Amino acid sequence: MPTQELLYQIALTQVPNIGDVLAKELLQNFENATAIFKAPLRHLEKIEGIGTIRGRSIKNFHDFKRVEKEIRFLEKYRISPLFYTSEKYPARLRNCYDSPVMLYYKGNADLNQARIIGLIGTRGNTPYGRETTEQLVAALVPHQVLIVSGLAYGIDILSHKAALKNQLPTVGVLAHGLDRIYPAAHKSIAAQMLENGGLLTDFMSATNPDKQNFPRRNRIVAGMTDATIVIESGIKGGSLITAAIANSYNRDVFAIPGRVNDTRSAGCNSLIKSNKAALITGAADMAEMMGWEQKEITVPLQKELFIPLTEEEKAVTALFRKKEVLHIDEIRLQSKLSGSQVAAAVLNLELQSLLKSLPGKMYRMI
Repeated sequence: MPTQELLYQIALTQVPNIGDVLAKELLQNFENATAIFKAPLRHLEKIEGIGTIRGRSIKNFHDFKRVEKEIRFLEKYRISPLFYTSEKYPARLRNCYDSPVMLYYKGNADLNQARIIGLIGTRGNTPYGRETTEQLVAALVPHQVLIVSGLAYGIDILSHKAALKNQLPTVGVLAHGLDRIYPAAHKSIAAQMLENGGLLTDFMSATNPDKQNFPRRNRIVAGMTDATIVIESGIKGGSLITAAIANSYNRDVFAIPGRVNDTRSAGCNSLIKSNKAALITGAADMAEMMGWEQKEITVPLQKELFIPLTEEEKAVTALFRKKEVLHIDEIRLQSKLSGSQVAAAVLNLELQSLLKSLPGKMYRMI
């Protein structure tokens, strides 16, 4: 029999009228998923956004046979359920307000790797898009990045293939359950990705790749990465949706420009023109903007000796002893502080002239 907590974790994702945002609100008020289902209705009703109707949806949920079936599927195929509170859950994604409460993952890549990039674009790429993708991924090898995309035709699958060719880990985010691969033509590539990367989704098995599922897939790509790079995109489509989501998450967005009369570059050109993406012509541009070109060095923090610091501020400044420039997400991950603690510490360090803010949410010790 499955553990009771996992049973209730998956069940929480299946309760009608309880989406990811409200589920996390419940988790803020109860110790775990089990406690949510065991709580009296009068306690559930008091939670903001829940009320009587949604509280009754929780109390009346009885489809545990479907949940038990899903757990058996996970165990059979060695798929890891990553609940929102799990240490292995992508920390970058956890900070997004609408992040999934539960993810299902099969693979060996670290979803909290130091550097993670999303590569997306049109399904109908040109030779220019193919060449650009292959060159960009090859140039990312020294930076030891994890490449994330959506396993779709076009730029997505080219990104995955290029990553495998260059021995970079690559994760495909799916708009369906892990009991299938869509499109089916990419099954062999997906199998290779399990050896150096993985497959990730927030959908249970037996879920079809329906149209409405793809924006949900896109938010994971945007949320779990440091930055999103758009390589060839029409003026409408999933790539621009992902770029918009990444911007809403305060993530960096980059775009490869194309010819002004090329419809398959119209989306990239529009992102650049409207200042929704920074123009890059290759990996070097992005690495410079992200602060990745900085060498590992030991930084003397003499000012720190004369200024009283809180424990949180000390934890942040300690990170700069080996690296001159750090991205805000690197600070969060390496300091193991909460988002609010990092924000407060960084602000105070800036006010004390110990830390300087750089473009691209980068920080450097003064």
